[in-house]
Amino acid sequence: MTWFILIVLGILTYFFYLIVERSVAHITKTPVWMLWLATTLPAFVWAGWIVMNGDARIPLLLLTGSFIVSSVLYWFLVQRGRIPQPNTNQDTKSQLKNDKDIVNAVTERQTALRPINKDEEANLQNCFPWSVFYLQNIEHRPQALICRGQLRTSPDVAYNTIRENIESYFNDRFLVVFQEGLNGKPFFVLVPNPRSRSMNAQADQSSFRPGLAIGLLIATLVTTTLSGAMLLDGGRELPQDIPTLLTGLPYALALMAVLGTHELGHFLAACYYRVRATLPYFIPIPPAGIFPFGTFGAFIQLRSPLPNRRALFDVGIAGPLAGFLVTLPVLFWGLANSEVVALTEQSGILNFDSFNPFASLLIAVLSKLALGSTLMADQAIRLHPVAIAGCLGLIITALNLMPVGQLDGGHIVHAMFGQRTGALIGQVARLLILALSFVQRELLLWAVLLFFMPVVDEPALNDVTELDNGRDFLGLLALGVLVAIILPAPQVLTQAFF
Repeated sequence: MTWFILIVLGILTYFFYLIVERSVAHITKTPVWMLWLATTLPAFVWAGWIVMNGDARIPLLLLTGSFIVSSVLYWFLVQRGRIPQPNTNQDTKSQLKNDKDIVNAVTERQTALRPINKDEEANLQNCFPWSVFYLQNIEHRPQALICRGQLRTSPDVAYNTIRENIESYFNDRFLVVFQEGLNGKPFFVLVPNPRSRSMNAQADQSSFRPGLAIGLLIATLVTTTLSGAMLLDGGRELPQDIPTLLTGLPYALALMAVLGTHELGHFLAACYYRVRATLPYFIPIPPAGIFPFGTFGAFIQLRSPLPNRRALFDVGIAGPLAGFLVTLPVLFWGLANSEVVALTEQSGILNFDSFNPFASLLIAVLSKLALGSTLMADQAIRLHPVAIAGCLGLIITALNLMPVGQLDGGHIVHAMFGQRTGALIGQVARLLILALSFVQRELLLWAVLLFFMPVVDEPALNDVTELDNGRDFLGLLALGVLVAIILPAPQVLTQAFF
């Protein structure tokens, strides 16, 4: 089976090369192959260990140490060859020969910093009808214009009217952002549009890369199938033949269905609002050490701004909602085919051989429905691999529903309550998860990760118009699902029904 692992690692390193070539090749002089070697160092280290030691489990120190060394080396190589940004002042002054050249250079620099000239500013003022938004002043910022005034109509009407007027004068030259200031008054911001119509074809082509998406899909199917076979065998040995390997296919299909449906929900919602987005990309990883699941998940990347808070909400909630609806039947079937064992001190939510279902209120309820009278309050569960996939689906759903920053939950509370209130909710949520981690130790890693994330979400273009009551209710329901997943089952429930 060593050859099989090496083939998978080879596939992964090829895709790493494509990612590195696209992401940083334009900002550093360091050759792409050197950056590729730095990023794939863990894969080479693991391959060397497998060649020398066969099926022996990779030590934790070697597993984590290779990631740390790889990250530091990659950062050093990028910084060492970073292409310096031109200093406009120094480069220009060194070429000037007389006072006339100096005046011309200063004028050109000011024009570059000011998005519009004086004639265009007059046209801009005509874009703000006094009955819609009474324009009081225009602040010139480098590569931005801030238009302040008094809102005279509903935010939705004001945004649509002014955006259409600006497009009639300036075409797609600017993105029109509508935000609420610290004083509670809304204002408009005009920023240069990085994706004008002349770039649309190129942008769409770069967003739609089916070859990369299919390649990662196949690689993840292989690694998760391998992981499923190992989990079915207790996670001790690699499968030695194809029939044994195929026993991991149910786990692989269940987990990829959950992950794929989650990202497909985001993708379809983005398409509905005509927001450019990449195809869903899976992240494969060979099962080893403390991470035997075969994948780091999946993701899509939005390539254009969201038009309003309704779109922000719908795109944010579509993924967790779709993934959750698929996770429920997967988890229920997996629990129904799992085995009840004695509850011990080693039992926990991450111990799949002795899984404690009472660590989560929702899992406790589903476990009782699936196993019936065979599950008692003093018992744990040896999970079927499909049940493991379902539990991972719930964990992924809960993590994404955390109301922090650019997580799906952060998008949801931002769309419901506004950017500033959403950031405040994110701060409170981080503190609550940290406090809960003292009771539920499995949450400690989450608490640490959340504190590394920014709590402020990026604004939508129209970030003032509020949601309707239906979306507010759906958002509260999503937060309720989060609470049901992360809170342990209360003793009153376990004593009454188990």
